[in-house]
Amino acid sequence: MKIHPTALVDPRAQIGADVEIGPFSVIGPQAMIGDKSILRSHVVIEEDVAIGMGNFIGHGAIIGAPPQDLSFSPDRKTKVEIGNDNVIREYCTIHRGSPAGSATKIGDKNFLMAGAHVGHNCEIGNNVIIANNCLLAGHVHVDDQAFLGGGSTFHQHMHVGRLVMVQGSSAFGKDLPPFVIAAERNSVFGVNVVGLRRAGFGAKDRNEIRAAFKLVYLSGLNIGQALEKAQSMKFGAAAREFLDFVANAKKRGICALKRGANEEMSI
Repeated sequence: MKIHPTALVDPRAQIGADVEIGPFSVIGPQAMIGDKSILRSHVVIEEDVAIGMGNFIGHGAIIGAPPQDLSFSPDRKTKVEIGNDNVIREYCTIHRGSPAGSATKIGDKNFLMAGAHVGHNCEIGNNVIIANNCLLAGHVHVDDQAFLGGGSTFHQHMHVGRLVMVQGSSAFGKDLPPFVIAAERNSVFGVNVVGLRRAGFGAKDRNEIRAAFKLVYLSGLNIGQALEKAQSMKFGAAAREFLDFVANAKKRGICALKRGANEEMSI
């Protein structure tokens, strides 16, 4: 264990083996920090925060601060739970849950770039990249391998599907189905074909995802009609994941397709 002499570490905090804590960091009494994690200078860990093994937390990050929720009571017991091998860069903020007993959750091997904000009760999967200055409001759910471009904003209670690619400086208030390219304001531009290929999806799965995408977005049918038609079609697990996501979208629905000059390249 390597703790800088200017760091303030509560003796009740649970600090694992080979942990490094940098200058002027503040670690509260309920913190749990797993083996081989590195915290740079001015990191603040407060209240009930559990951090797994092998995490890197950059200068000035604040984890476990109270949620920005006017209904929150300071005596309410809530948590932040972070998995293993995450990189959380400079000045990221991750707020703890808001409802009593709830948690903000971040999985494994995620990369949060400088200045990202993860609001209360968000759930981030694994291998997610959240670029600089992204803002996630409360209860945002981001599935595995999504990429959220820099400066993008996400409305509370929305869901970002697996392997979604979001262009920087975009804004969303509706759900984003898995495997899509999204940009601008609540707009989908096609299927993330490059991302699917890099993730190891074969030609059959990619073609079926394209077919499911076209059924939902380009067939002229409404969502209910498209989903009904899909029941009689032969789709594998990946395309069914897309269709099931659409069927279970939140009340605000899914982001709409915006037709563009390059749509055939991505669809």
